[in-house]
Amino acid sequence: MEGISGKVLTETLRDLERDGLVERHVYAEMPPRVEYELTALGRTLHAPLQALGTWAEQHIEEVLAAREAYDSRP
Repeated sequence: MEGISGKVLTETLRDLERDGLVERHVYAEMPPRVEYELTALGRTLHAPLQALGTWAEQHIEEVLAAREAYDSRP
């Protein structure tokens, strides 16, 4: 993933695994391969995250205006 270090990505995936949101699958291949998939619990986040994304799309102009107003304060 662009914009995130390998260390941060690994830590985040481990935290998600610990929380029961993803499962890690290790394949005994050369080179080693690891895959992650959402668990049933992780899949329950789809609708709330989709709603958050929809909200963000609907309100992006207001958010950007608020940022601009904030940043222009003395």
